[in-house]
Amino acid sequence: MTGERYRASLNDGREVWLDGEKVANVATHPAFRGAVDELARLFDLQHDPDLRDVLTVHEPEAGTRVGWSYQLPRTLDDLRARRRSTGVWMRESWGQHGRSPSFMANVAVGLLDFREHLECNQAGFGANAVAFYRHCAANDLVLGHALGDPQIDRTTSPVDDPDLALRIIAERDDGVVVRGAKQLTTLAPLAHEVLVYLSASFAQREAEQFVIWFGLPLATPGVKILCREPLGARPYGHAHALASRFDEQDAMLFFDDVLVPWDRVFLLRDGNLARVGLGRINAWSAAAGHIRYQERLRTLLAVGTLLADAIGASGLRHVQEDLGELASYVDLVGYFLDAGEARAETTDGGLLAPGNTDASRVWSAQVAGRAVEIVRRIGSSGVLMQPSERDLAAADLRPYLDRYMRGANLPVEEKSRLFRLAWELTADSFGQRQDLYEFVHRGDITRNRINLLRRDDLGPVTDQIRELITRPL
Repeated sequence: MTGERYRASLNDGREVWLDGEKVANVATHPAFRGAVDELARLFDLQHDPDLRDVLTVHEPEAGTRVGWSYQLPRTLDDLRARRRSTGVWMRESWGQHGRSPSFMANVAVGLLDFREHLECNQAGFGANAVAFYRHCAANDLVLGHALGDPQIDRTTSPVDDPDLALRIIAERDDGVVVRGAKQLTTLAPLAHEVLVYLSASFAQREAEQFVIWFGLPLATPGVKILCREPLGARPYGHAHALASRFDEQDAMLFFDDVLVPWDRVFLLRDGNLARVGLGRINAWSAAAGHIRYQERLRTLLAVGTLLADAIGASGLRHVQEDLGELASYVDLVGYFLDAGEARAETTDGGLLAPGNTDASRVWSAQVAGRAVEIVRRIGSSGVLMQPSERDLAAADLRPYLDRYMRGANLPVEEKSRLFRLAWELTADSFGQRQDLYEFVHRGDITRNRINLLRRDDLGPVTDQIRELITRPL
């Protein structure tokens, strides 16, 4: 993919809605243009002679050169090369692209790896997964995924109210017809295709109509994309350097009796298989998520350090302690990535997958808010009150700004820009969205903790304790 091809590919007739109006062309609309241009820039990096071999590789299964995230890993060197490649994507986006093309390409790899299980669900589904992977990899497509069900009424079941979940309403010779909605499909207006999966909570027999995995172009008739309010456009002079480039958008997808052709269906009416498959197909994307999160934490640490320097607070013991805590988070994510590689195992699909580091998902969600809080506390009220570029250019104001709003080691213009970056990362709508994303995108933290508890084998130590308390201590 090149940047030019990417921009052109989004003008495909998709039905995108923003603030009550239908968007004619996502690539040129002011609400999306900055994010589109940023993704286009990242695609062009794949053609940079200095980065070509870092970002792309020949993959026999796809029959062409592909991005490393679409490569099928068979060795530890493959996993490490994928880590280096994803690291470039994530550093270039300051760790702000949660659902970057690099992330979702890994899910397509996972789908292919799970092909034999899908084939057992229904003849042809495994082959469909392979064909979907080849199509996405060979064309270097941007994928979104639709997982969550609408938040309507958590006290009842979709069996009683079918609108609570996407459902199958008909099976025909040419495919399956689905009706309903999927909530919070990140990157939907900027992606080429959407992968719909999860369905793991609908294992009971009467809920089988809600269990389906499939992939579709977002321009498919009947698919409507409702976007949330953009976070990068503002009417006044405060620049939003991050939101204007990295607001990857979140959307509701409405499926208005959409036909999913049989060759695009991967799993049908098997909640237990969906539950098993959920972890399997995300084995590589989970590692990509860690790489991205490490870059986000590194960005927060760097901004926090510069804030402290700018106001002469870097020598304060409590500030050093807080920044040291944030530095430990950066290192710990690296340890999780190392552990995944050290525990790597070959799957029954024949690929080498990073080892299980489920505890890191719980830890990451737990510390996400604390990482933001550290930066916000260092900047304090200065994060809120900074002059705009037009303020800086106002001759009558400038003497006061130079005198009262400068930094300990920075002129006023650089200090104001630094603190506005901190505002974007920690406090404004973009920063709050990123913080919320860190908490929710790894799944329900309560469920994840319970799963860790149930999986941990405490038998030997509990037996030791039981034996110890059979006699006086």
